[in-house]
Amino acid sequence: MNSAITVIDTNDINGGISAIMNPIDIWLLVYPGFTLLDAAGPAQVFSSANDEACDAGLPPPYRIQMISADGGLVASTSGVALQTAPLPRDGLGGATLIVSGGRGLECDASPALEPSLVAWVRQAAATVGRCCSVCTGAFVLARTGLLDGRRAVTHWQDAAALQAQHPAITVQEDAIYIRDGALYTSAGIAAGMDLALALVEEDLGRAAGLAVAKRLVVFFKRPGGQRQFSSELLAQADPQGLHGQLTGWLRQRLAQQLDVEQMAAAFALSVRTLHRRLQQEAGISPAQLLLRLRMEAACALLEKPGMTVKRAAHQSGFGSEYNLRRAFAAQLGVAPSDYQSRFG
Repeated sequence: MNSAITVIDTNDINGGISAIMNPIDIWLLVYPGFTLLDAAGPAQVFSSANDEACDAGLPPPYRIQMISADGGLVASTSGVALQTAPLPRDGLGGATLIVSGGRGLECDASPALEPSLVAWVRQAAATVGRCCSVCTGAFVLARTGLLDGRRAVTHWQDAAALQAQHPAITVQEDAIYIRDGALYTSAGIAAGMDLALALVEEDLGRAAGLAVAKRLVVFFKRPGGQRQFSSELLAQADPQGLHGQLTGWLRQRLAQQLDVEQMAAAFALSVRTLHRRLQQEAGISPAQLLLRLRMEAACALLEKPGMTVKRAAHQSGFGSEYNLRRAFAAQLGVAPSDYQSRFG
């Protein structure tokens, strides 16, 4: 919980927002070329928490401010501009700083990577209660050195670039958001709202986070939990294509022992051709697709009441608890039991 937060009433009559003594400052950092939803999405989550408080007759728990290097109107990639205040030089104690993502961050072609702005973020991180990024905003935190030796996530399309440019960071590309100490990173675009809901839960409790999610008509915890994108989303490719057909074929056989040779034979293809065509259609290998499908199945199983880790491991095709634990550690950075306690 943020050190600036003091909860007064955790069981208000609405079962939602609780009163806090001092509102929490939310500083949303934008710059020319930022992605609009990276800033507007989290802002709306915190604003909706204020609406919930108002409806309950309580003071607003958040003060929300868009900030930029020079203040004034700042244009997003969509062409919509937001009015911002200049970078604050004080009043950051206990605040939450959120760096939005945007165009060019992965290739050093963004105003967000100007040395003066990076230096300000580095200094501010030492004062704020939480320092966060949305999508490619992780590249700004990485440039400060704050993420060295830590786990982080960004948009799945840019995860490889983040890892290559900053090898001291452990990049986990399949996470929705990651907390490592007081540093929070989140995945592509809409994941900023997932992160903001998690912060509301930290600050005000689970009931408050759920109330805000209901008001916004979004999942409080996305199905699949920390996965940035499910293989169901990947399978929205052409159902007549190899990717869609192979996904359907594999889903029916996840509990079986499968190898690439069997996959290729099922579609009368050579192993080389299967690899090439799947890479062209989906950018993944057959083994990676199988792993993602099994992870998806295991997560869904662990979210069911009464499911054990052992049963989930066998039914999803991992075979043993040991294999499932290794896969979860590598793909999600958590143990299956931790995942189950959070999302089950």
